[in-house]
Amino acid sequence: MASFTRALSSFFALLLLLAIATEARNLNKLGFVRTKGAHFVLNGSPFLFNGFNSYWLMHVAADPTERYKVSEVFQEASAASLSVCRTWAFSDGGDTALQISPGVYDERVFQGLDFVISEAKKYGIRLILSFVNNYKDFGGRNQYAQWGRNAGIQINSDDDFYTHPVLKDYYKNHVKKVVTRVNTMTGIAYRDDTTIMAWELMNEPRCDADYSGKTVHGWVQGMASFVKSLDRKHLLEIGMEGFYGDSMPEKKQFNPGYQVGTDFISSNLIREIDFATIHAYTDQWLSGQSDDAQGVFMQRWMTSHWQDSRTILKKPLVLAEFGKSSKDPGYNQNVRDTFMSSVYRNVYNFAKAGGTMAGSLIWQLVAQDMSNFDDGYSIILAQNPSTAGLISGQSHAMTALAHLVNSPHVYPFSQSNGVPIHGHHPLGVGHHPLGVGHHRFGR
Repeated sequence: MASFTRALSSFFALLLLLAIATEARNLNKLGFVRTKGAHFVLNGSPFLFNGFNSYWLMHVAADPTERYKVSEVFQEASAASLSVCRTWAFSDGGDTALQISPGVYDERVFQGLDFVISEAKKYGIRLILSFVNNYKDFGGRNQYAQWGRNAGIQINSDDDFYTHPVLKDYYKNHVKKVVTRVNTMTGIAYRDDTTIMAWELMNEPRCDADYSGKTVHGWVQGMASFVKSLDRKHLLEIGMEGFYGDSMPEKKQFNPGYQVGTDFISSNLIREIDFATIHAYTDQWLSGQSDDAQGVFMQRWMTSHWQDSRTILKKPLVLAEFGKSSKDPGYNQNVRDTFMSSVYRNVYNFAKAGGTMAGSLIWQLVAQDMSNFDDGYSIILAQNPSTAGLISGQSHAMTALAHLVNSPHVYPFSQSNGVPIHGHHPLGVGHHPLGVGHHRFGR
């Protein structure tokens, strides 16, 4: 019996390896993810997805003895049919810095990113790579401002990141360094690698000096053009949370009572920006409000941005961050699963009702024995079978929907306001009103 069990295990391991190899071949064969109107397309066919965030991948992979954690997460994600991962292509100054000082890089850390990309390719997972952080974690614009001060430049605040020509040049040099990098493990330049789905200008840009959104808008316009001058093969997005600004004042009613210096509409209308993103952490944004109030906000937040992306932007929309913290009062795994299923149901129904909403990225997956990276949102798929099943169900639902997207019967709208009719999810994902979210490490 023991020998039979071992043989059976070996057989399933072989099947997994064959599946991974097939997926990797398909990834190379299918080429770059592109946009067609308000939809993603892959090899001419609709591309819908379920994905995840793991910001820490390069940081951990910088140490070759720790790389098994990257492989573990990609293997578990692939088993759950997750097909897109968002992660950092930056670490500015500080511990395990990629960019030690302006234009000076640690090759060891860069090879960690090389490994992340090559391992993603192996498991058939596409990457969204972000160039810089809004926050101090891993350096961010605060580090750029400090580098400017170190060079003897008059810097008034971190918001000079968006306007000072020297700081803008620091950023451009980093973008060029990453985009033109040749992977030491695959021999493929990053800008030629189909494993990379998109570049992200910045994780959650914000500007205290100008709440109208115009300062960040000007920066996005310039930097989007610069990225496209280096690489027209890959998609580009901003990294925004979805806050509305001054271009359409009537939209500010959908904000959580304040602004952060970005304009979801005007900046995502920039020609070089290929798709829009939103994030959602309602229990930080609406701190102290009831679960029901936060649920109503979440529904309005997703609906409003889906409608804007479909009718104004005419570009795909991705819910690029959402999560439920284990540190929230009253947390248990069922609460998290209920919240996730609610969001997944809405993503599916928005994708079904006229497209535009293309997928979502849960925050965040980690490997086992990574308690130092536990920000409250960490999910270890192998240790959370109910959550893993929920995630896998959404992955299969989105993949199945992609095959049906051209059907005229896939786009039911209510008569009154164009909001999708929330029907039954084909894999049983979600039967609850939207729950609550929270923010995560890096705030």
